[in-house]
Amino acid sequence: MITLKPLSADAIPAALAKAERYRLLNEPDQAESICLDILAAEPGRREAVVTLLLALTDRFGKDDGAPVSRAQALAATLESSYERAYYRGLVAERRGRALLDSHSPGRARSAGIWIREAMEHFEEAEAVRPPGNDDARLRWNACARLLNAHPNLREIDTEPATPLMLE
Repeated sequence: MITLKPLSADAIPAALAKAERYRLLNEPDQAESICLDILAAEPGRREAVVTLLLALTDRFGKDDGAPVSRAQALAATLESSYERAYYRGLVAERRGRALLDSHSPGRARSAGIWIREAMEHFEEAEAVRPPGNDDARLRWNACARLLNAHPNLREIDTEPATPLMLE
């Protein structure tokens, strides 16, 4: 295995800016790599955790479900209850949107479940939001508009699963 070169502490601010730039250039893998270097140098650095979480969500439509569990785990590490709820909602919303964009059969139901979960997290975040911060409301409204535009996403499977009787 090749040993990675450590990032110096004084390079962290520039590295954070570079990671954000790579995200904006739609290169989440590069952003992820930089964030991992930052977190190796300064574990728990909030900005790196958030940028890494967002870089993972940028990959939701391109990868399998692995980035979802990693992003959820990162959201759980955030210090404030507001940020934990807000970023859990963001992860769920972006997963739902990625499923909807995939146009695969049967994905609409899953997308709807993720979007409704996102709304629950945004409501949780709204209840503990800092004064003047309506970000959770903005995200909740975006989810509500998505559900209004796609009524099939609001359908909930109320049929109980029938067990298969095998010999």
